[in-house]
Amino acid sequence: MPQSQRTAAAKATIARLAEPPRMANLNPIAARFLHSLRLIAHYQQARRDPVAELAARLGSIDVAAKSLALSQSICAAWPENISVSRFCCGLLSHDEASIGALVEAGTARDRTRFEAEIAGLVRPDRLERLWDATQDLVMAELRAC
Repeated sequence: MPQSQRTAAAKATIARLAEPPRMANLNPIAARFLHSLRLIAHYQQARRDPVAELAARLGSIDVAAKSLALSQSICAAWPENISVSRFCCGLLSHDEASIGALVEAGTARDRTRFEAEIAGLVRPDRLERLWDATQDLVMAELRAC
């Protein structure tokens, strides 16, 4: 490949990386979970239980409980505090983008992709718990449809 094509390709890659990921580009289950994660973070900051509000917004106590369980599993496995955007923001933080990719891989039941999305970020001994919690959420979402 000539130098000019490599330069153009590199510039396109850098421009794509500088563009923040959007909530609208996620599948519906991943987007709903990230909205739930933001709501959970808001309620934790207010020192209140989010389950009732989650159930009202998600339309299912089962989905609310599974969302809360997955968020707790992620918090226990994540190497640092999770950064979430404001509830109304359509852009994703880097943590939210990673978590959204996890949920999308879980929704597709693609364990290889799931593990690849967090390779080097989460210790391997914590993957099983995350996978199980993601599958529980996906099944609850499918039952609620």
